[in-house]
Amino acid sequence: MIDLTKLTWGEVKENNYEVAILPWGAIEPHNYHLPYLTDAYLSHSISLASAQLAFEKANKLCMVMPPIYLGSQNPGQWDMPFCIHTNYETQKAILTDIVTSLHVQGFRKLLIVNGHGGNTFKSMIRDLAVKMPDFFILAADWFGIVPKDDYFEQEIDDHAGEQETSVLMHFFPELVKLEKAGKGTPKPWKMQSLNDKTAWAPRNWQQATDDTGIGNPEKSTAEKGKRYAEEVTRRLASLLIELADR
Repeated sequence: MIDLTKLTWGEVKENNYEVAILPWGAIEPHNYHLPYLTDAYLSHSISLASAQLAFEKANKLCMVMPPIYLGSQNPGQWDMPFCIHTNYETQKAILTDIVTSLHVQGFRKLLIVNGHGGNTFKSMIRDLAVKMPDFFILAADWFGIVPKDDYFEQEIDDHAGEQETSVLMHFFPELVKLEKAGKGTPKPWKMQSLNDKTAWAPRNWQQATDDTGIGNPEKSTAEKGKRYAEEVTRRLASLLIELADR
């Protein structure tokens, strides 16, 4: 009912959908133990769970669209085999085409559920609001909605660490090869001001980590992932209910 990847036209046309949900991820290495499509798997799974909960709690019917796999990458990532860097202009063109198509079809509400830290949609959404002011677009980074401190043990956890690994173990345990994971030990900038976050610059990923991970996943468990994902899902479901009523 809510997963466009599995529905036919005959099934879709039987219902009226109040909100469209667009999961967005990336194609990139995730240490030695997680698949390249981790960000897309997680954003799609979180979207499905949230849409299902919104329907169960308030009878709000949302459509979860197929995930977009094209993310923005750091230097030192895009020259790794099969890691795909997508320019901002390309991402904006993709989002514009999707929103334009939905607008023609009569939809006016879209939630982007982002699973990749390199992606940012604020400027795109602002531009689209000028072109289609009657279309309300929101974006949420699922991994940043709920603080990690009460759920996970590792202080440093930025990429393929305890958080992502645990949540993927919850949704897709068969895809996680935890026994092969590297330590995800980060290497700091030589400029202390960048470590202190006085300013931001893209990190050369091969200089920032030996195994493409930032954060040690060794304490990851499916139980931690389930508990965390359920709280994220609860909050996103509440958002979807409010959005449907808007």
